[in-house]
Amino acid sequence: MAVDVTLVTALFILTAFAVRIDLYDRPWLLVFQAALLLPLLWRRRAPLAVFAAVAAAAFAQWLVDVQLPADIALLVALYTVAAHAGRPQVLLAGAVSEAGILMASVRWSTEGRFLGAAVSLTAIATAAAVIGTNMRTRRAYLASVEDRAVRLERERDQRAQLAVAEERARIARDMHDIVSHNLSVMIALADAAVFAQYRTPDKTTTAMRQVADSGRQSLTEMRRVLGILRADEPDALRHPIPCIAQLQSLLDQVRTAGLPARLRLAGDPSHVPTAAQLTVYRLVQEALTNTLKHTPPGTRVEVRVHCSPETITIDVTDDGRTSQDPDPPHGHGIPGMRERTAAYGGTLRAGPLPGGGWRVSAHLDLSTAGTAGTGAT
Repeated sequence: MAVDVTLVTALFILTAFAVRIDLYDRPWLLVFQAALLLPLLWRRRAPLAVFAAVAAAAFAQWLVDVQLPADIALLVALYTVAAHAGRPQVLLAGAVSEAGILMASVRWSTEGRFLGAAVSLTAIATAAAVIGTNMRTRRAYLASVEDRAVRLERERDQRAQLAVAEERARIARDMHDIVSHNLSVMIALADAAVFAQYRTPDKTTTAMRQVADSGRQSLTEMRRVLGILRADEPDALRHPIPCIAQLQSLLDQVRTAGLPARLRLAGDPSHVPTAAQLTVYRLVQEALTNTLKHTPPGTRVEVRVHCSPETITIDVTDDGRTSQDPDPPHGHGIPGMRERTAAYGGTLRAGPLPGGGWRVSAHLDLSTAGTAGTGAT
């Protein structure tokens, strides 16, 4: 509004100054000045209505055969329609302007100059309409760019939130596997140490040392999961990221805790990506932890891992009768295993065997690593 007030004031003063002689003789011309220029104050709010008002004032001026410099208001009104209205409105305003140009050229052009006057005025009106259309197009383009920037920023924030949620879920799964497995082993070793402290003290000492080793390993893995452990720390070299090659050490650990376990590894695991090897290790670790926690003494477990260039098959079977449901409603073990398997587009099955015992079977598809699988059961 401030810009429009300034524009109208400037045009009023300049055009009035240009016709100051006529104003002394015919002061009523100020009425036409006001009728042509004052509607421009509302040109942004109602472009077509303002153009109609200015065109009506110009037609009245034509009827009384008066020429005024304030007719420039028609060009301003036409530009505003082109800059703020749609294409049909621009064509209508252009047609009205062209009709006014022809009428003015017929009445006020000198003899033999009709065509030149009509062409010149048409070119000026066309330039005003084209400039207004370009301004509208540029404004729409800038609005679309701004909207796209806002959407991209919103999508970036959403991706960041999803990444944070995924990282929290990954940390929660790893923490569950680390804490649950190592605590189960430490509890079993501590119970064995208490039982053997009077009969075989040397075995008690060995069991307690293994408890301490398990605790240190658990702390090291927890630091790695939380991103605290630096790569140059000695513990990082002693305890690298778990992989398929360390499954035998994992089974040795549970055997020490009192669970007879056997590993059968088929295929070459060297081609398996590091992340997939960690997934295999965590799946076997969780299955062994559940067996250690929920089966009676004397239970035996067998771990079979088969590696091929495109798939990995994991099968963990025990022959014990579980003392309780290994996947209670509030548990996170088997749901976490499903999530790990689904990350490789694979399937997971966990359940009791007909003749007694429990089986966990997983199939990982290395060709679809990172995609959300739908086959977890």
